[in-house]
Amino acid sequence: MGLISKIREEISVIRERDPAIHSSLEVILYPSFKVMLSYRMAHKLYMKKHYFLARLISQRAARRTGIEIHPGAKIGKGFFIDHGNGVVIGETAEIGDNVTLYQGVTLGGTGKESGKRHPTVCDNVMISAGAKVLGSFTIGANSKVGAGSVVLEEVPPNSTVVGVPGHVVNRDKVSIPRETLDQTDLPDPVSEDISVLKKENTELTRRLLILEDEVRQLKK
Repeated sequence: MGLISKIREEISVIRERDPAIHSSLEVILYPSFKVMLSYRMAHKLYMKKHYFLARLISQRAARRTGIEIHPGAKIGKGFFIDHGNGVVIGETAEIGDNVTLYQGVTLGGTGKESGKRHPTVCDNVMISAGAKVLGSFTIGANSKVGAGSVVLEEVPPNSTVVGVPGHVVNRDKVSIPRETLDQTDLPDPVSEDISVLKKENTELTRRLLILEDEVRQLKK
């Protein structure tokens, strides 16, 4: 694919997923656009074992955009980073097609592994702002990771993950996250647990009042 085709593809991806954009010309101002052009160039050099030049390009892009993508990472088509500041993608990360990341996302390692140290993110995944995905496991296709989550283990396809540590709260709800890019309308397991505890506490209080009344009746 030639440079013009790559530029057109990046413009198309950004226009599809960012409602704030008004013209194709604005795309050249986007950190995601700048960093992806640099990444594609750096990755080619990295695959040819020109490691220093590849890192030089990627580090310059990181300073300009606030997005750090190791040139060894493998990234598919239709990749989009919204806003982007603070995003970090490690060397052995693998990202499928049509994946969306928001600011502050980390696809990192645990610091204890060798070889494949970073996550594999399958097609059509959305990872919301501030989420950390750490380790050499897979995020299944069509899944969504909630804002601020810390994911430390494999996620099945068609799942929604929230929390610290992250856990699956929805599964097999087949949808494509990039069609809505909804970061907020997610289940809240903590709130649900609190609601259950409130109901149980109310029931226990009711039973205690009944017992106290029975004791009073016996004392008469």
